[in-house]
Amino acid sequence: MIKFGTNPIAWANDDDQSLGANIPTDRILREAGQMIGFDGIENGHRWPQDDPQALKELLGSYGLQFISGWHSLNLLTHSVEDEQKAIQPHLDKLKHNDCKVCIVCETSNSVQGLAQPLSERPVLDAAGMAAFGAKVEAVAQYCADQGIALVYHHHMGTVVQSPEDIDAFMAATGPATKLLFDAGHCYYGGGDPEVVLAKYIDRVGHFHAKNVRPVVRDQAEQNAWSFMDAVRGNVFTVPGCQEGAIEFTPLLQALAISRYDGWIVIEAEQDPDQRNPLMYQTLGLATLKRIAADTGLI
Repeated sequence: MIKFGTNPIAWANDDDQSLGANIPTDRILREAGQMIGFDGIENGHRWPQDDPQALKELLGSYGLQFISGWHSLNLLTHSVEDEQKAIQPHLDKLKHNDCKVCIVCETSNSVQGLAQPLSERPVLDAAGMAAFGAKVEAVAQYCADQGIALVYHHHMGTVVQSPEDIDAFMAATGPATKLLFDAGHCYYGGGDPEVVLAKYIDRVGHFHAKNVRPVVRDQAEQNAWSFMDAVRGNVFTVPGCQEGAIEFTPLLQALAISRYDGWIVIEAEQDPDQRNPLMYQTLGLATLKRIAADTGLI
């Protein structure tokens, strides 16, 4: 059964916490749950981090489920065993909140949060990607053994950014590793979201409905912006935004054909002082629900 969720970074950014610092936590949850009508919300730095029951009670009081949360992998510098130990508290929180997926991304050498241009991101050669993929698969199986699917987030500024990276990563991992397909990161990274999604639809375990403003992306590339410069410049937006380049109808149609039954999450960080979260998130959810109904996804 499809559920629609959001991410609090539309209101209060995790990587640059000055964005949305003035927005009260109550407003975020009230708008997301009671005013817009999302089914759930992903993790954010405002939520209780070390008390799974407090997290469940807080979100539940606004009619929201906890969907999942980002976990940074460091497999390029740590052993599989160390990473399994490191991820266990996160898995315990997810299980306590009845989550089905664990969102991960390798961040040990990424530039996503640094003041460096994306051209300086790390790149793995074929042997490096094969070794990395084998380690991710081992952690994914560890998660699967506890009833949680590991969903890998391809992301700007990391070792899995471009469509070629995604191809190599998916070839290097096995059936336990699922893909978190992010339409916005796919497009920003040079891929055609419709093509990439179709190629890996059978392994997609989570879906981020992020849109991209191509004018801002081009500006970011021409001026060698960092990833966070692009975020602050509002490179991302929601489905349905006229400034966005991504057409979501074929993407949701592909999900419908594959009988996808997970979460569709609007993860679209913008400067909330410039792009009102209530207005944009309302537009995004209405757009997705209309398309989902038209394509038979719901």
